[in-house]
Order: sequence, then structure tokens, then C-alpha cells
Amino acid sequence: MELPDGLKALLDGKNFATLATVMPDGSPQATTMWVDRDGDLIRFNTAEGRTKPRNLDRDPRVAVSIYNADDPYEAYAIQGRVIEKQHDGADAHIDALANKYLGSDYPWGTPGMVRVIYVIEVETIVAH
Repeated sequence: MELPDGLKALLDGKNFATLATVMPDGSPQATTMWVDRDGDLIRFNTAEGRTKPRNLDRDPRVAVSIYNADDPYEAYAIQGRVIEKQHDGADAHIDALANKYLGSDYPWGTPGMVRVIYVIEVETIVAH
């Protein structure tokens, strides 16, 4: 699905998003996170072993909300699904996200941490 220009601008900017995944018992799990995009696909980065990857490896359905940090009344609610999981380039990607949000490389890495990029294909968008 083609993303509207306003949503692209929010994803390209320094705006936090909230990702909701589905827990094994069917309950929602939400996490605030850094995001970017590759064309009309939304991307985020996490580490193996956390709740998000376990949930997404089992059920690829997601909901994402994002709002403009400078004008919270500009917001989007998104539903979609993970279509790709990438380990290759994930360390560079988390550094790029950290530079976008913090102005420096990712400072919280630990020995043995395995980073992963998840790619979301958007299915529905509601602008607020």
C-alpha cells in the first residue's frame, strides 16, 4: 500500500511509534520504539530473545500508531503484517536509528546481542 505523504514525513522524522503485537494468549503487547521506512514499508529494529520477536515469529500481525512529536493531533493508526525479518545489516540499522533519534550510535549494545530488522507491509491506515 502506498503511504500518504504525511505518514512518510512522520516516519522519516524523529517521531516515536508504538507497535502492538499479539501475545500467545491473544492479549496485546505494546512497545514504544524507533522506526523508519524503506519506500512504503515500515521498519524497526529489536534484539532476538525479547518479547516482540517471539510474538512476531509466531504471529506477524501488528498495529502501529505514530504521532507528530511537535503536533500530537497529527497521528496515524496502521494495521499490517511483518513480511520480512533480516539479521544482515541490523547492527548498522540500529546505529542509523540511534543517530536519527539520539545523534550518536546505539549506546546500549551488549556482548552477544543479536539485532534484527522487521519489515512491515501496511494493510490499512487511518489518519487522525
